[in-house]
Amino acid sequence: MEAALFVQINTDNQIHSDAGANDRLEEKIRSRLRRFERRLTHVELHVSDVNGSKGGADKRVSLEVRANGHAPLAVHADAERVEDAVTVAADKAARALDHALGRLADNKGH
Repeated sequence: MEAALFVQINTDNQIHSDAGANDRLEEKIRSRLRRFERRLTHVELHVSDVNGSKGGADKRVSLEVRANGHAPLAVHADAERVEDAVTVAADKAARALDHALGRLADNKGH
């Protein structure tokens, strides 16, 4: 059933990306969003380096999640390391999904 959720990873030209790195990022996202997996159809991750070689907390991650029958939710996070920014963004997405999907259930009287 895991294959039903499509995770797309996009990076700018300042971010080193390869199949192994993308697999690790995808697994991090899947593990944080696992409880929503049946309801999600698509997750899109955008990674950029906003300061280039200057360093600092300059890895910016935008994560968009799409649940069946709902508007997409987008969250953002910045960190020194891509992996840390992805973790923060995925946790934010989980909280946003809890709120959006929970609110929907509350409105239906469940």
